[in-house]
Amino acid sequence: MSVRLIVRTFSELCVTVGALIVLFVVYVLFWTGVKAADATEGQIDDLRSRWAQGPVSAPAPQPTPTPRTPDGRPPAPAAYRDGKPFAMLYIPRFGKDWEWPVLENTGVRTLQKGLGHYLGTARLGATGNFAVAGHRRTYGDPFKDFPKLRPGDAVVLSDGTTWFTYRIDKPPYRTVPSDIGVIDPVPRKSGFDGPGRYLTLTTCDPEWGSSHRLIAWAHLDATRPVSEGEPAAFHS
Repeated sequence: MSVRLIVRTFSELCVTVGALIVLFVVYVLFWTGVKAADATEGQIDDLRSRWAQGPVSAPAPQPTPTPRTPDGRPPAPAAYRDGKPFAMLYIPRFGKDWEWPVLENTGVRTLQKGLGHYLGTARLGATGNFAVAGHRRTYGDPFKDFPKLRPGDAVVLSDGTTWFTYRIDKPPYRTVPSDIGVIDPVPRKSGFDGPGRYLTLTTCDPEWGSSHRLIAWAHLDATRPVSEGEPAAFHS
């Protein structure tokens, strides 16, 4: 085989590999974002459609006896539907247009549509730790600006009837993926010293890797009926 043929073959391989790399970069940087935008809009439309079926501004019904279980306790609220959206999450520091749906579970397909609620963690606004995961990069880059979070920042969620305003307690904490204690009811290293109504946000670190996790913890600061308008956190 002549030197010329070897050089030409090697050059063609380089061009092919280069083209594949470019296509992969386009897929990662552009196409996953397009797919995420479509999927996220679909989840938001689903939520708003469901909320519209029971307007939060409707007059309050006349008092009726509260249903009770056989042992006299109020019935447990309906479980979140696996893989389905149930809330919207807003972080004003990330911009006035930043909004993402929260779906139940943190599976691969779920996180391609929005943010995911860790199975087994607390319900929104309840005592315990309401824990949420999201991509740092790809699929819309929801938590691209995660390191910008600062103590006192608001994280606002809505389930269609109530606004829940949480406040970040400390700068993002970096740990390894195996540190599952970050989503405990009282997360280790969070600074919380007892039961409360907490929020944990998690994402990957470094920005284009997944060797570590960035964690932000917050506490429930205020609630407000949706019928009374947006919370002050949106305007502060």
